[in-house]
Amino acid sequence: MNSITNNTMLVKQMNQEKVRQALMAMRTATKAMVAQATSLSIATCNHILNELLDAGEVLEVALDDSKGGRPAKMYQYNMHHSYIIAATVKTEAGSRSLTYAIANMAGEIVDQGYEEHNRIDPALIDRVIERLILQYPQIRAVGIGVPGAVDQGVINVSDIPELINVPLEAFIRDKHKVEVILENDMNLTVYGFYHKQGYDEKQTVAVVTFIDGSLPGAGMMVDGRIHRGFTRFAGEIAFLPLGISQEAQFQQLHDRKTFHVLAAHSVASLIAILNPETIALTGSLVQPDDVNIIRQECLKYIPEMHMPQMILLEHPDQDYMYGLIARTLESLAYSLELVEKGK
Repeated sequence: MNSITNNTMLVKQMNQEKVRQALMAMRTATKAMVAQATSLSIATCNHILNELLDAGEVLEVALDDSKGGRPAKMYQYNMHHSYIIAATVKTEAGSRSLTYAIANMAGEIVDQGYEEHNRIDPALIDRVIERLILQYPQIRAVGIGVPGAVDQGVINVSDIPELINVPLEAFIRDKHKVEVILENDMNLTVYGFYHKQGYDEKQTVAVVTFIDGSLPGAGMMVDGRIHRGFTRFAGEIAFLPLGISQEAQFQQLHDRKTFHVLAAHSVASLIAILNPETIALTGSLVQPDDVNIIRQECLKYIPEMHMPQMILLEHPDQDYMYGLIARTLESLAYSLELVEKGK
């Protein structure tokens, strides 16, 4: 296949994706409305809509009200034409779990499950994904959230050693021929939290977690975007130079007598570096009264005028899954853009 043919196919795919995204955003629309939203010609939109209609990806719905003459056809994206898998991996107090959700293109969960395992490794994750793809052949993308730093689809720091230095993202993509994203759990949690707040403007926020059995971690949104850092190591606050070993840090965080002071050191560091609007504290080690205590400790280092709103994030697992579903759906939209840019 020559380069001209490749470029023609890529343009067609890009135009199809524009039509999909426009139709999903508008819910129902005429081809003229789609053309206006995508800046494509009506003829191009008509051709794409007919192809998507034949494939069952688009549905015809009640005709648009007409002021006279033949009414325009109305189209609706079939949100159940394709599904995604969102699988979140957690470790807490020696327990390891995998939670999965099957979601449609509107992000609505159509099936979900929870499994606890003594060991979570790439083979287990693959078996779960394979089982779900066999059950739902219309799955187009898989999102996997993991505790640890992820760089170029490979986990390099994690509380689950079986997952370290395994090219999990590429393996799942190549084996199952679906789009795949592998992302840090705290990045997904802060992403879900941020978007559920419905900020009118781009803000800087952070979520900090203190979990029983683990060292702390953080997820950060800077000006409305996930901040990952150069090697995707941003947020690994267990590596802050606190003047003690990680073993001592672990012990002090799990002792109520020393928890607040040490937690405040980590939180104050984030405030000084990020100057966020909001910091949400979460994790099984954090009790409701701890938020104000940690805030008062932070005031020993941070002037009041620079202190963010500090809140307790009570349902982080919901934000974690919400963020992963959103990011996985987005991966379908931007995968073609990355190909076009040659990345």
